[in-house]
Amino acid sequence: MSFKNIFCSLIVLVLISCKTEQHSHEKKIQIAFIADAHLQDIFAKFEDNDYQGIKNPVTGEYANIRTMNSQLHSTRIFNENYFAFLQALNDIVKRGIKEVVLPGDFSDDGQPVHVRGLRKILDEYSQKYGISFFITTGNHDVVRPFSQDAVKTDFLGKDGKEQIISSSTSNFNKNKTELEPIITADIKNWGYQETIQEMRDFGFFPKKTDLYWETPFSDYTYEQYNFEKAQKESALEKRTYLIKNTNLFLPDASYLVEPIKGIWLLAIDANAYVPNEKLSGLPNNPNDFSGANTGYNNVLIYKSHLINWVKKVSAEAKQKGKILIAFSHYPMVEFNNNASPELKELFGANKMQLQRVPSEEVAQQFADAGIQVHFGGHMHINDTGVRKTANGNTLFNIQTPSLAAYMPAYKILTIHSNSELEVETIVVGKVANFNSLFPFYEEEYDHLKEIKSKEIWDKEILKAKDYAAFTNWHLKELVRLRFLPEDFPADFLKSIEKLSGRELLERNKNTNEVAKDLKENSLTLSDFESWTGFDMIFDFYRLKNADELAIPEIGNKRLKQYELICRQLKRSNDPKLVLWAKIFLKTMHGEPSDHFKIDLKNNKIDNLSVK
Repeated sequence: MSFKNIFCSLIVLVLISCKTEQHSHEKKIQIAFIADAHLQDIFAKFEDNDYQGIKNPVTGEYANIRTMNSQLHSTRIFNENYFAFLQALNDIVKRGIKEVVLPGDFSDDGQPVHVRGLRKILDEYSQKYGISFFITTGNHDVVRPFSQDAVKTDFLGKDGKEQIISSSTSNFNKNKTELEPIITADIKNWGYQETIQEMRDFGFFPKKTDLYWETPFSDYTYEQYNFEKAQKESALEKRTYLIKNTNLFLPDASYLVEPIKGIWLLAIDANAYVPNEKLSGLPNNPNDFSGANTGYNNVLIYKSHLINWVKKVSAEAKQKGKILIAFSHYPMVEFNNNASPELKELFGANKMQLQRVPSEEVAQQFADAGIQVHFGGHMHINDTGVRKTANGNTLFNIQTPSLAAYMPAYKILTIHSNSELEVETIVVGKVANFNSLFPFYEEEYDHLKEIKSKEIWDKEILKAKDYAAFTNWHLKELVRLRFLPEDFPADFLKSIEKLSGRELLERNKNTNEVAKDLKENSLTLSDFESWTGFDMIFDFYRLKNADELAIPEIGNKRLKQYELICRQLKRSNDPKLVLWAKIFLKTMHGEPSDHFKIDLKNNKIDNLSVK
């Protein structure tokens, strides 16, 4: 072969290689998922009231924030997550990701001031960076299906005191306030009509750039699709369903969109509002319904039309070769590493948020309806749940952590092919300005000390070195101030909380077994003397919330110690300690949840995290 022919062959090979590489690069699609942002626009101005919050004693900037005391009694942070949300968006911009999904609870409580604030942020990132946002409703976005008056009694006011902000003069006790209440319609809880209209550009309605868009109520096919038709069918009054055992219709904000060729995003509005036994007879009365925080257990009862729609959509996706990614606010699979039965037995059915655990029927029905991959939120936890059905279907439920809780993170889905997906969890630990509100809390703390508040938060939280450490402190105080007194049986707590690790290890008084376990694990009794039962409880919550993300923080040595203690406690004569050991061991061992690969062809999940 001549040099000329060899040279030409090499050029052809290089061109083919470049084309293949380019083709491969084009196929690599990434979607970011940010669940439970709970955005409170702390710098917003009310439209009908001049009140602008309180002045930061250090920066001079005005802010409208909630008290630290209220944050540390809530499963979410109210204020600092504003900065964490912006940090996550900036990180997404740096990574060049153009599709971002928000699976519900995007707002604090669906208040006009906060929903408008979020829309402005999303508009800015859309216009500046070309990001497309796709959102769905959570129980904190549409608290009731229709707009209602609301009040927050725990805003931070002048001199560290609590400030009431309400949409009405009649929904709070005037005698229990030190400061003059602020009245503004901007603190109402919006209903579907107002929230969906405000957020219309983020998936709830079709766009000209969408390759396809439909709702459970659309009457056209994929082949017939055009934007005008979709726009006509998207009116909210055409997207309603009849509530079981009533003559009432409620909106359903579910939609299917194809933003990128071959990718179908299925947004399921799983807000299911249960009607009261006795209805008022008044039109659009929010008080006729309970909230929607139970999730899919009530969807099966009150929104069964969604199952039929999901079946239709997944069958079409399969037939047309589309990759179907579902998302909603609520988990479709049990999220306690299968420890829910033991948690129920030890703590009771109404504790540990067990009422939010979806029944096995939920996972079975949606898996058999064709959902393979579902991203959920609601629980503020990092978790992966897998369920297989008798029909041979598998559902992978990916719980996205909240930016407003420990461990603050979002997920990135990378689609490598029709059957190979990669999921990576990105911790948002370093956040600009996360401590800029701390001077406010100094004033609050001084006020609580002055009035001799019987329950006061630990000021050490204000020494947090970064946002991850701040959320760790938040969880620790939440455990101390709320979870221990509210969830733990008093006798059980007494038997564990103040004991040292060594005392827990030696409860069974079987010194031979203990000595053997210590030797096999290269541990000594003194290793167990540096921590208490409270530390074990706190680490249980860290594992429950963050799963694999908590392991580096707790450390493998400590986890080994916990495992040893659990093995000993399982032999105890105390049934509560036996249950605790079983719960803790299950919480330590679950499906991969940090960085993993899903093989949809063989229904397998593989851990990609570096151990």
